[in-house]
Amino acid sequence: MQDLIAKADTLLEALPYVQKFSGSVFVVKYGGSFLDSPDEKMRAGVARDVVFLEAVEINPVVVHGGGKAITRAMEEAGLKAEFIRGQRVTDPVAAKIVDDVLSRRINPEIVKTINALGGRAQGFAGPDIFTCRKLFVEDGSGKQTDIGFVGEVTSVNTGPLLDCLRRGVTPVVSPTARGADGRIYNCNADVAAAQTAIALRARRLVFMSDVPGLLRNPEQPDSVISHLRTEEVAVLKKSGVIDRGMIPKVDGAVAAIQAGVEKVSFVDGRVPHAVLLEIFTDEGVGTEIVL
Repeated sequence: MQDLIAKADTLLEALPYVQKFSGSVFVVKYGGSFLDSPDEKMRAGVARDVVFLEAVEINPVVVHGGGKAITRAMEEAGLKAEFIRGQRVTDPVAAKIVDDVLSRRINPEIVKTINALGGRAQGFAGPDIFTCRKLFVEDGSGKQTDIGFVGEVTSVNTGPLLDCLRRGVTPVVSPTARGADGRIYNCNADVAAAQTAIALRARRLVFMSDVPGLLRNPEQPDSVISHLRTEEVAVLKKSGVIDRGMIPKVDGAVAAIQAGVEKVSFVDGRVPHAVLLEIFTDEGVGTEIVL
């Protein structure tokens, strides 16, 4: 009986959040090594959370990554993955592999999983939704390096996404984009998710990865910064706490909040139901960034 009462208490704790967020748009960036984990239960966990959001009339939009799967596909093709300041060098052959893996392999799999669990999802290849400008990487001296077909998302075609949301369908979008030259570019999924949240005037943006949150010390998983204001970001960058792959996440979070998103969360996708714990419990998990 006590177990049943505990379950009821959990539902009651979630109730005010369900009421508060009903009808809102939530953008979820789905990435990390768990994305292509051999553990089917782990892969299905996030999809189940998305289905739950649909069921309580929250409108999720998923932007996914897939870096490890891309690297594996390149290795299978005899290509070596090369990175400059955290950005994947993407020549024309690599660009085709990126597009194939993200838009025609990972994206349909996520859609299939959501639908199999009773949700309703529709996949979109990034170039149908995102446009971008070519991205150059600066070295320490300020010199710009051309790293190929790598872009930064600059605009979002919201029409197809809003049409899905009106029909109660979750859009699932890959992070590639169309450049001004008509070519397909590889883009950072964190930036793509942030731009999506801004364009859709989302209420919340959730970054899922395979770290517990923003860590004050990367060597200590228990050093999670649970609450962070945008005004504190510059100091943490200068001190090196925010570094490397966390920079585009945090920059995207700040841009989203400044554009009107209420809160941005960094959660560990390896934790079962991390999205639900962050949204529907009093304590939450991971790191939250607010204005």
